[in-house]
Amino acid sequence: MIENEYFRFSTGKATDQGRVRDHNEDSLMTRQDFGVWVVADGMGGHDAGDFASQAITHEVASVGMSSSLQDLTARFMERLTRAHDTIRAHPSVQQGGTVGSTVVALLTFEDTYACVWSGDSRIYLLRDGQLVQQTTDHTEVQELLSNGAISEAEAETWPRKNVITRAVGVWDDPRCDIIEGQLQDGDVFLLCSDGLTEHLSDSDIHDHLEGIGSGEATQDVCNELITVTLDRGAKDNVTCVVMQCMAQDGGV
Repeated sequence: MIENEYFRFSTGKATDQGRVRDHNEDSLMTRQDFGVWVVADGMGGHDAGDFASQAITHEVASVGMSSSLQDLTARFMERLTRAHDTIRAHPSVQQGGTVGSTVVALLTFEDTYACVWSGDSRIYLLRDGQLVQQTTDHTEVQELLSNGAISEAEAETWPRKNVITRAVGVWDDPRCDIIEGQLQDGDVFLLCSDGLTEHLSDSDIHDHLEGIGSGEATQDVCNELITVTLDRGAKDNVTCVVMQCMAQDGGV
């Protein structure tokens, strides 16, 4: 349990290679002392995908203590750029291959938070019983949906459903979206790779995260999410990080 002047944080984390893949290209990193939680989903085949996601978690683990949410975000992005450059220097890239990684990060400072992401890994927030996806997938199918070119039903079976439009290490620079908000007592965040959301609906996720409000531990909920995904076939690697935010006595 890590805390600051405003909140105490409890974190659970889990990852699995799944039922089909022969290795795990996902990585995760949690540094509650710095206010940083990260999930990265690598791509590029054996070794290269692992290398890409681990380059991200390795670099951002050194983000250090910050003086504001904006300072923390700047520190995070600077290290993400370092990881991007490291990935671009991988031998597979030099030989014309594609190596990269999605990333989602939850950053907190005092009573504020930021979500940073590139790709189709996601962050959800459960607050007052309502589950809201904080991120918007960087995928071809999401762009078509947002433009009204296809329906939700068509999106479910779209042949290029998993084609992403952003990733760290793939293009000339890391392109991320960032949103900010205020933390509230009882907030529960989920960071996950698409291996989880391929098999669990928002309703499923809501029901599992609700268990934390009933006294379940964040690690138990993480384990449950992985188990259910494995039970449903786990076609991809699957990773999740769950963070619960609790106000200090007399706090917000």
